[in-house]
Amino acid sequence: MLVKEVKYSPLNVELIRKDFPILQRLVNNYPLIYFDNGATTQKPLQVIEAITHYYTHTNSNIHRGVHTLSRESTEAFELARKTIAAHFNIKNDQQLIFTSGTTDSINIIANGLSRSILKDGDEIILSAYEHHSNILAWQLWAEQHNGKLKVIPLKEDHSLDYDALKNLVTAKTKVIAITHVSNTLGLVTDLEKVKKVAEKHNCILVVDGAQSAPHMKVDLEKLNVDFFVCSAHKIYGPTGTGILYMNKKWLNDLPITKPGGGTIKTVSFEKTEYAEGALRFEAGTPNIEAVIGFAAAINYINRFGMEAIHKHELDLVNYAQYKLSGIPEVIVYGQNPDKAAVISFNVKNAHPFDVGTLLDKYGIAVRTGHHCTQPLMSILCVPGTVRISFALYNTKQEIDFFIEKLKKVITMLM
Repeated sequence: MLVKEVKYSPLNVELIRKDFPILQRLVNNYPLIYFDNGATTQKPLQVIEAITHYYTHTNSNIHRGVHTLSRESTEAFELARKTIAAHFNIKNDQQLIFTSGTTDSINIIANGLSRSILKDGDEIILSAYEHHSNILAWQLWAEQHNGKLKVIPLKEDHSLDYDALKNLVTAKTKVIAITHVSNTLGLVTDLEKVKKVAEKHNCILVVDGAQSAPHMKVDLEKLNVDFFVCSAHKIYGPTGTGILYMNKKWLNDLPITKPGGGTIKTVSFEKTEYAEGALRFEAGTPNIEAVIGFAAAINYINRFGMEAIHKHELDLVNYAQYKLSGIPEVIVYGQNPDKAAVISFNVKNAHPFDVGTLLDKYGIAVRTGHHCTQPLMSILCVPGTVRISFALYNTKQEIDFFIEKLKKVITMLM
């Protein structure tokens, strides 16, 4: 039986926390403080129960079965597509393709464009704070086709230099692939400025929304980019699934690079006719229960609304930045009063790994390292950072405890 739905007042965090079983556990005899939401969020009971319900009541393969379980699974899967499409304001749900996540989505785009649009010697523009997932696929293409990657530099405050972007574009520039929110700095890319450049020069715009989708309202009808990608597991959903949104014109124009069962209308040894719409890109058996769980996660956060979640997280970010600024030994990167729920910092003369390891002794989960942004680390001239990232279930009381223990850790390391 599914968990009974409870109506909340906007961001009643005390009540929300009861929906997340893992937040009740102890780590090293301390209540868990989970500040690693940028890597993956925890899952509410509503998502866990949706997956359990699928496996205990309707487990079956989809789209091709005529029996009851297959029809019920197909209906649940396609209802999930409609639910998620509505959340992102995608008018035609066939523009929403399910993938294994952000990385898979970017690879589908890059491989497809390499067969149709990109030619030897073409250029692709990225930002200096890209995640490796939005570098490697394009870099691999460039190495194989004598292409060139160009990088939008950072300004002194670590924000993007949009004036420099205008000067990077040439007649050979075909794609601008850019993150919506830096997973390391939390800084929000001004997509309107990027769009103006892309439209002026007829460049394809690919947006990595892995860190924007969990923290702010994303309206893809209004955004109107060529491609947008994100992962379910960063939005309170299961691992192993995500979405690839493509502008309607790409549904038929983007070449298929992952053929297989489910993508076809008819097959013969002489010729194959492929399906239209989303199924064209969904080869093989999808991660059915994860897609259903993703929809449950979307339904969950829509109880509160992305505006309320964003406001709550922004309050936490500004509070944490203020508290960190009062510690002389701490360096905070990309400080900004209006950013997503991510903060990266270092303790002077201490390795981030040591800081993270000692914080874990107090039950505080943070991320340490380069966060899959090694080029950014080189720009910052550091081997890595400590990253704290928030979600709708985090509190100022947790930040106070974190600050108290961080000061103790600094004393231990000095």
